[in-house]
Amino acid sequence: MEVIPSVCDDGNSRESQVKADKHIGRRKLSMDVENDIEYLYEAVPQLSTVFHILDKIGEGTFSSVYLGEALMANGTKENFALKHLIPTSHPVRIAAELQCLTVAGGKENVMGVTYCFRKDDHCVIVMPYMEHQTFVDIIGLLSFEEVRQYIYHLLKALRHIHQFGIIHRDIKPTNFLYNRQEKMFALVDFGLAQGTTDTQIELLKEFSGLCKAPRAVFGERNLNSFTPVPTKTTDPKIELVKPTKTEDPATRKFVSAHRRPVPVRTPVSNQRPNQRMTPAAVNLGFTCSCYSTDRVCNICMSRKQQVAPRAGTPGFRAPEVLTKCPNQGTAIDIWSAGVILLSLLSGRYPFFKASDDLIALTQIMTIRGSRETIQAAKTFGKSVVCSRELPRQDLRTLCETLRGRRPSPDDEATPHPHRDTATRHHTHDSPISTHPPGEPSRQHHPEEDQTLEEPEAQDERGWDRVPDEAYDLLDRLLDLNPAKRITAAQALQHPLFTDL
Repeated sequence: MEVIPSVCDDGNSRESQVKADKHIGRRKLSMDVENDIEYLYEAVPQLSTVFHILDKIGEGTFSSVYLGEALMANGTKENFALKHLIPTSHPVRIAAELQCLTVAGGKENVMGVTYCFRKDDHCVIVMPYMEHQTFVDIIGLLSFEEVRQYIYHLLKALRHIHQFGIIHRDIKPTNFLYNRQEKMFALVDFGLAQGTTDTQIELLKEFSGLCKAPRAVFGERNLNSFTPVPTKTTDPKIELVKPTKTEDPATRKFVSAHRRPVPVRTPVSNQRPNQRMTPAAVNLGFTCSCYSTDRVCNICMSRKQQVAPRAGTPGFRAPEVLTKCPNQGTAIDIWSAGVILLSLLSGRYPFFKASDDLIALTQIMTIRGSRETIQAAKTFGKSVVCSRELPRQDLRTLCETLRGRRPSPDDEATPHPHRDTATRHHTHDSPISTHPPGEPSRQHHPEEDQTLEEPEAQDERGWDRVPDEAYDLLDRLLDLNPAKRITAAQALQHPLFTDL
């Protein structure tokens, strides 16, 4: 239910409330957090007339989130999440995020928006606050039924936003809040969202990057009034940059045989004394001479750099994102949901952790197979070269091995007198988890053993009865080919969720 906050205090009483809160048991704030709160009050003075900011509860690259308390019109106090966007955020991007929240938010496990403050370059989006547990703290405690419910509600949220033509682009556990006690879920943070070709979010449809000239994105509308944010922007002052035409690598013609030689510089010995040394011009019409090799030729080096969306958090990026495929759709959100399910079934978070996109692609190959990755890349116009073939892993075997429910291949090859201990050791360092070929496995630390439980403890939560349907859904969520990857709507009809 939407409610309107009323004025709760003035600037002087705010200081006394902060002191009072410290005496009644609130978490003692660090000096940095206190300074950040004071800065926010100064940057957006209107906040002090409505909210008493209690704490800083989150921080990302493009925003910080605070917990604010407001005195409601009926005399009760209610908590809100205040998302302060960095001042350098482009106005069109801010308006697009607000439009996503107002059009698609507030239902189907998608967070809505209550209010918005704006002062000069500072913008604060006010949303309902939902208590939640951090993913890393509960991943080892969840039962299989809780995992099933979690992924079901995540897919419901994705189906909902995809119906509006919204690509979230940053699906990960920290952006899908989970209140384990109340069984509540909320998809948040549309700061990186993009639109499909048929999106119903007008600003996402038009938005293609930073605009070159300043423009009145918000027009004459006063965002600090209590008028709800409109679902459509009809202000004629808004002028957005149209997408620039980019070269589709799939249209390039490659010839693997009888390649023309790469142009080279004239040797210094053959030059006349008065001839200036200039680099040879590369004719872009030449046939590429490095296709399917482990080097990059001058022709490719001279090509215009390919522009493709790459937003998202490392470890959750789909293969088409890692290979800079220019045509990306809602399937990238489905891949990220598959990575989350992989973490939940294996009990490992984060599952993928790479320093760059190539290593991330290699880690995917260790799970899904190199041959399958190469074939899938061809479907969206990319050529992937792998130095050696990597077999495709069986997902059930992988997850159960990492959970310690079955011995790793090393244990079977070399029996250990203390099998339980050996199993725990190997499940931490097993090469089939997240280590790409050529990289050393991380060293085992004895204190990490406490993070793995005995099979008997896991059996109480249903991990001895995981049906094949769970791994079938995982396989379809992690389909390397985005064109064949299951959609959120299709996934909700999967046999795993029959009774839901």
